[in-house]
Amino acid sequence: MKMLVCISKTPDTTSKIAFTDNFTRFDTSGVTFIVNPTDEWYALVRAIEVKEQLQTGSVTVINVGPKENESVVIQKALAIGADNAVRIDADAADAFFVASQIAAHAQQEQYDLIFTGKETIDYNGSGIGGMLAELLDMPYLSLANHMVIDAAGSATITREIEGGVEVVTVNKPFVISAQKGMAEQRIPNMRGIMSARTKPVKVIAPVSVDTYTSIVNYQLPPARTEVKLIDPENPETLIKLLHEEAKVI
Repeated sequence: MKMLVCISKTPDTTSKIAFTDNFTRFDTSGVTFIVNPTDEWYALVRAIEVKEQLQTGSVTVINVGPKENESVVIQKALAIGADNAVRIDADAADAFFVASQIAAHAQQEQYDLIFTGKETIDYNGSGIGGMLAELLDMPYLSLANHMVIDAAGSATITREIEGGVEVVTVNKPFVISAQKGMAEQRIPNMRGIMSARTKPVKVIAPVSVDTYTSIVNYQLPPARTEVKLIDPENPETLIKLLHEEAKVI
């Protein structure tokens, strides 16, 4: 089973977010970057579990980004258990650009399964998986939280839907986005960290692709206001505030 896992670099959730150049650029100064959690915890770990279950196959991680991403995200993915890595040497311009770069590589390598996380925790776009499936003409299973697969590549997948769950079957090759429930986070051990240094990282040039979206500006959420305490004997004041200030009634 030949598997590809798409991984992204995102700011740690504890990082303080700021913008520069008149709110048109994300300020990376002092920001700690990590592997996008849904890519790491659910997509990557599930791919490794499939390899362990079938006792055959390979897990390749792929990232679109500059060289610094090798030490920030790729090495950790290799330490967790990926066999090798591919880095497409380009800045991630937009979701379509990233999906197109990954698809161009995947078409050459003929992967059986392509995993993505549910979404990245910075932009929350959830667009890469669907775009990949369309570009590669593969079935796409989104928001999967459970998968059972056999050696022939036939998979039974459970997805959350409005008001319940959906169980579907699909044959390889296919693209799947993973969310909570698909796998449990793994912490790299010392053996994995040491072996990651010897695993191959292939760097390839990007293909020529147009970008269709661009960021005009960023906006910070409004600052939190002070809490107002209302005397329980004055419900009229509470109603007035909910109506005129909070505008919820």
